[in-house]
Amino acid sequence: MVTTFPQEQRPGPGEPGGGLAGYATHDVTNQAGPLTPYDASEDAALLEGLRREGAGWAEEDVRRLGRVAGSAQVQEWSDQANRHEPELRTHDRFGHRIDEVEFHPSWHHLMRTAVAEGLAAAPWADDRPGAHVARSAGGLVWGHTDAGHGCPTSMTYAAVPALRRQPELAKVYEPLLTSREYEPGLRVPAEKRGLLAGMGMTEKQGGSDVRTNSTVATPTAEAGVFTLRGHKWFTSAPMCDVFLVLAQAPGGLSCFLVPRVLPDGTRNTFRIQRLKDKLGNRSNASSEPEFDGTVAWLVGPEGQGVKTIIEMVNCTRLDCVMMSAALMRKTLVEAGHHVRHRSVFGARLVDQPLMRNVLADLALESEAATTLTLRLAGAADRAVRGDAREQAFRRIATAVGKYWVTKRGPAFTAEALECLGGNGYVEESGMPRHYREAPLLSIWEGSGNVNALDVLRALGRDRATTQALFDELAPAKGADARLDAAVARLEKQLADASQASARRLVEQMALVLQGSLLVRHAPAAVADAFCATRLGGDWGHAFGTLPAAADLDAILERALPDGD
Repeated sequence: MVTTFPQEQRPGPGEPGGGLAGYATHDVTNQAGPLTPYDASEDAALLEGLRREGAGWAEEDVRRLGRVAGSAQVQEWSDQANRHEPELRTHDRFGHRIDEVEFHPSWHHLMRTAVAEGLAAAPWADDRPGAHVARSAGGLVWGHTDAGHGCPTSMTYAAVPALRRQPELAKVYEPLLTSREYEPGLRVPAEKRGLLAGMGMTEKQGGSDVRTNSTVATPTAEAGVFTLRGHKWFTSAPMCDVFLVLAQAPGGLSCFLVPRVLPDGTRNTFRIQRLKDKLGNRSNASSEPEFDGTVAWLVGPEGQGVKTIIEMVNCTRLDCVMMSAALMRKTLVEAGHHVRHRSVFGARLVDQPLMRNVLADLALESEAATTLTLRLAGAADRAVRGDAREQAFRRIATAVGKYWVTKRGPAFTAEALECLGGNGYVEESGMPRHYREAPLLSIWEGSGNVNALDVLRALGRDRATTQALFDELAPAKGADARLDAAVARLEKQLADASQASARRLVEQMALVLQGSLLVRHAPAAVADAFCATRLGGDWGHAFGTLPAAADLDAILERALPDGD
């Protein structure tokens, strides 16, 4: 039976049967409350790595950006950009083909900040040693926001070294790609204050096997200018100003620059057939464009398309590692906040021994990922400045890191979500968005198998890459017996490497590389627990299975200081 009251007899708030404040059953207790505002840069492993890899001069900016990233306003932008997904407009109201994608204003707020903070191609215009490290550190803290808009900033960063293979094009476009001005909308590129670059590599019949591309490039009467005809399968961020595209020229697979708007102001043919309905990365538009008489400029020698884009691949793979590490750190911080403000069975969750084991295990994985990210960024920075050993190390270690760190992301985010229980399973928590995002980093820029096979190729083609890896491990020799034994096992695996065993080999490479970095640079509690579990085998099959000897207090104090 439902009791009703005439209007004049209804109880008021605070009275029995009154408004929400009057419902005893609706009292909110034992909830963590919002994390924001927080400082996304409050991460000892990140700041120590920033200084160690030669970009200590950027610490003040990274710390400032960390506070911005953790602000309530920016976290709200991230949520809105994912709830209000981009929409395709193929035609205007008069029937003209426009092929434009509309984004929520929050997307543009995020993009404007990221570009202004140098997270796109700005490091290529910065002569300071450590400029690329500073960008990666900035990405690690800004990655606490929305991952989708990291796609166009990453592609813009990666496009510059490829474009430099055609100096006359680089002279025109590079100053605009390295600009810190975000100017959305399709206009003549040379008339804008800043540009973004996208990529159109894969096709439905080949995916990572780009040599099977069927898009055809036909030469025009003008030297270096071609027209393209074909269908690309996964071209993200279609509102970028220019795209690097692979197509079959008479001389073989080649790389081309395709602007959305031609120098005379007319729209280049870039027919967006549809936007992908994706698992994650939903704030970012990923499209299937068709080229039909599309004007394109040759980048690099004809027939050397793969060689032209290889530097670009190294850059985007580094960003995959960076973003996976950022997602790990973000979800760890969310989990840490929740368990510090939630009680169960008469004690705070964070004080429950088993929960502390889970959090500490996650903290180890997060620190290993962050430390490796910054080491790879340091190698990239020194490689572009001509350091041959770092070039060799980067060639193999980036593929190793891409394989392993991105593989750890989905399991990590799932465990962090579980720390929140049902509270983490609802969209409002943000954790489902992070969980959906995690698998993308393993798929994008070469799946696990592609990267594992790339490591094998690097080992087979150039002995310098193998030597560079062991040179990196050498300074930690003798510091931990478990690490030494793991390195010895790696040497045996290398002698019997095959395609079927490639994943196991690359996993071992990643773990000994992370272990050596932690032994050399992390506190003893962190290095010891990592080596005992990941290298020594004193570990279970899920997070939260650290051995009894692990110093959980020291690990957690480092990872989650002063409450959050």
